[in-house]
Amino acid sequence: MASREEITEYCNRLLQAKHFNDYCPNGLQVEGKKEVNRIVSGVSACLDLLQKAQQENADMILVHHGYFWKNDSKCITGYHKKRLQFLLKHDISLLAYHLPLDQHAEIGNNVMLAKIIEIDTTGRLPSTCGIELGNIGTLQRPVSAEYLKNELHKKLQQNPLMITNNPNKIIKTIAWCSGAAADDIQYAIENNVDAFITGEPAERIFHIAKETDITFYACGHHATERYGIQALGKKVANQFKIDHNFIDIPCPI
Repeated sequence: MASREEITEYCNRLLQAKHFNDYCPNGLQVEGKKEVNRIVSGVSACLDLLQKAQQENADMILVHHGYFWKNDSKCITGYHKKRLQFLLKHDISLLAYHLPLDQHAEIGNNVMLAKIIEIDTTGRLPSTCGIELGNIGTLQRPVSAEYLKNELHKKLQQNPLMITNNPNKIIKTIAWCSGAAADDIQYAIENNVDAFITGEPAERIFHIAKETDITFYACGHHATERYGIQALGKKVANQFKIDHNFIDIPCPI
């Protein structure tokens, strides 16, 4: 058993949450019971995740995508009310970490992607959000663009969108940033890499990729951000000797 405050402080310190100017609050977003025996982690705090966590008797939920985004309405109605009402009814805490979990050098989404895709990291990639969020590196084994697409499908469990002028182009150097980072392709181009990987595509990226001859992969926002939150959940569970389970709520985007 651990206290809610101990876990929150540990996560805040580990991820250096206070140093980020984010689109949402990082840390404890909804306060539940003081004592925590079991945590559940998941990518997004949708109602399906909350319900499955409650079925597993979770006292706390850790997510990458939480609530109170800067463009959200301040009114607690509709699906906002249903989600908050469910957490409060069952006295479950919600902790969310957005940009801090993308960037973290040990358990972040981008470093975890490097391990899964087998990329050796050589540097950081700037981001349109104003910080170095993604990474630059080299594949441990150069492969064709088409082969890499198939490997990404296999490893990330989602069929990626590939934009390339030549499916047989050899990919060695690569830049990547999980989630909705399509516009960070500009920094990948500046670093003269062979390919750029992110989660969500954007219409304008099709033309940019074709005209600059960089191979672009959109592998799914959800699919590229499964791994950091799992790693955080495991680290918290090991630190406090409590139970943890990752629940994947499928999302095609």
